[in-house]
This record gives sequence, C-alpha cells and structure tokens, in this order.
Amino acid sequence: MNSTVDQITQRRRGVGLIAHDAALSAGGYTLIAPQTDNGNVYLIDIGGSVVHQWKMPLRPGRAAVILPNGNLGYNGNHADSAERYPAWSLWHGGDFSEVTPDGEVLWHYQDPSHHHDARWLANGNLLYAACAPLPVEFAGRLIGGSALAEGASSYGDVIREVNRAGQIVWEWKAWEHLEPGDFPIDPGFARSHWPLVNGLDVTAQGLVLMSLRTTSGIIGVDKASGKPALHIPAGVVSHQHAPQALSNGNILTFDNGNFRAGKHVAFSRVLEIDPASNAVVWSYTDELVNAFYSAYMGSAQRLPNGNTHITESATGRLFEVTPAGEVVWEYVIPWFAEYPDEAARKYVPGRQNSVFQTFRYSREQLPWLAA
Repeated sequence: MNSTVDQITQRRRGVGLIAHDAALSAGGYTLIAPQTDNGNVYLIDIGGSVVHQWKMPLRPGRAAVILPNGNLGYNGNHADSAERYPAWSLWHGGDFSEVTPDGEVLWHYQDPSHHHDARWLANGNLLYAACAPLPVEFAGRLIGGSALAEGASSYGDVIREVNRAGQIVWEWKAWEHLEPGDFPIDPGFARSHWPLVNGLDVTAQGLVLMSLRTTSGIIGVDKASGKPALHIPAGVVSHQHAPQALSNGNILTFDNGNFRAGKHVAFSRVLEIDPASNAVVWSYTDELVNAFYSAYMGSAQRLPNGNTHITESATGRLFEVTPAGEVVWEYVIPWFAEYPDEAARKYVPGRQNSVFQTFRYSREQLPWLAA
C-alpha cells in the first residue's frame, strides 16, 4: 500500500510564493527555466503567478535570460552533444536561440562542446564556455583531483565569442594561458575537466570573468593577451558560480562551499569581493548556516535598489535579501521531475525542481508584457 504523504521533501515543505515584503522588495518579474520541466520557461510576477510562458523544443542546457530587446535568450540541450564524462549528461548545452515572446526563433546557433554558462553581450555577440580534450602532455601535469577511469580523457576549457553570423571572433584556451601548478584541482573532483569554467561575465574594463569550479577561484582575463589580470583565489571562495561584475567595480558571486577548508558543515554564501584587494566587502549567509546550501549551480544578482536576488539552485529556492541580510521575498519552484537522460539520473537521481540561474527583471525590461 502506497503512502498518501507526498514523497518529495522539498514540495512537502512548501512551494510557490513563501514570503513577500512589498515595502522592502525590489519587485519585478523572475525568469525561470527549470532543468527538468521539458523546455518550459516561466516568467512569474512578484506574487508568484505565471504571467508568460515559453515552450521550447529542448530542455535547458543551462539558463535562459531576457535580452535588452525583450526577447528570450535560451541555451538548450544539444541533441548531438557527446558524453565527455559522467556529469556532462546534466547539461548537454550548446543549442542557442533568440526567441520572441510569441515563440518565433530569430537566431539560432549550435556548438555541442558548450557547457555551463553563456553571456549574451550588448553588441549582439554570444560569449560561452566550451571544452576540448587537453593535450596529453599537459593533462599529465594536472595537480590534484581523483584519477580518471582507464581510457578516459581530461578536458580543458575553451571560451568562445561568436557574432550574429556564427563566426568565432575571440577564442581562449585554458591550457595556453594557465599553469596547472597555479590551479590545482580539489581532491573532491575528478581530473575530467580543468579548471571547469562554470560562470562568465565581462567587467567595465573588458576583462572576461571566469569562475573556476574544480580549482576554486575567479579570474579576469585580458582579451588581448589571454592572461589573467585579476585572480580571486581559492580560500576567498570555495567552488563558486556566477561571477557578476558590479557597477562599483566589485564582483558578486555565489560561493557554493563544497569542501570549504576548516569547516565541518557545508554551507553556501553570497559574496561581494573587491578584486583590488580580494577583501569580502559584503556577504550573506543564513543565520543557521547550513540552511542555505546548494552543492551545485547557484547564482546571485544585484538589484537596482541594492537588494540581491539569490538562486539556491539545487533546491529550486529563490529569494531576495536586503543589504542588511533580511529576506524580503522567497519562492520555491513547484515543477518537479526526473532528468530525462538515464546518465543524468544516475548522477543526480530523484525528482528535481533545480534551475541553473534565475534573473529578476523590471516592468520596463518587458515592453511586450500585457498590463
């Protein structure tokens, strides 16, 4: 006999709108592309109601964004993306589309070697993280990490920028500009991907910010030389995601906290870091630190009123905090399903409401939205 109790723990604790302080929240609309909801993309208002929806033919390879012209920028799951290593099945990204609110595809670009993050740039170009097999000699110089299975390859990051014609206008290869000794892999990760760029952004000075997952740390790469012009090292951050260049010159990031040195409890933080000194100038943690934790994915977005929108990805929990760290809005994604890929289900089993990143938008950024 089956129990009448809902067996999805997160849903049992409550989904949808959990809390909202209208006087302190920035308001606006939140874009959500759940990882396991079969390509549905939702725009919800601050009350948690769905006000617009796209149905994409592919599940997300990772994130969706609203572009400056109001259209949807979508990173879809690429049908022909080969299995490079076990976790690859979770994203299979590289099928990019610009889509109108009515669902018309205006631009399409594919790169099955894409993984994780992408940035749709103001000039219309697309900046994204891909990978390629590391040269064998270089792979043998990697430090740390667990050994690969016999016959498996190590991959290195290739960051590409393409224009609207699909032409590569800039390309950066990790093994040409970084030294393994400067970026050792944490023992908790395999040597399958180095240094695994899971987040991208561009600073006002034109540096390409790259979040390095398996080694910890954030670098800012000079596009002309390919060399890092800034480096927020492991220890300041712990296997973080989603670096965001702020208007004050600082960098906001979701600090996941895997294998955090000197801590017996795993917990996540959101950090604002001054890259000139690598000092943490603002942070958010939960009062009960382990009540806020996402072992994978995660993002943070600074809002116009100074609040911060946070995506606790693994649990599908979205919330907004003030500069003082007070929660003024909280929403839990209500759409649960297993990953459709058998390989992904083996890596992350169970019914998920996870999301790579979510973003908050003002009414002015959505000119097509009905009043």
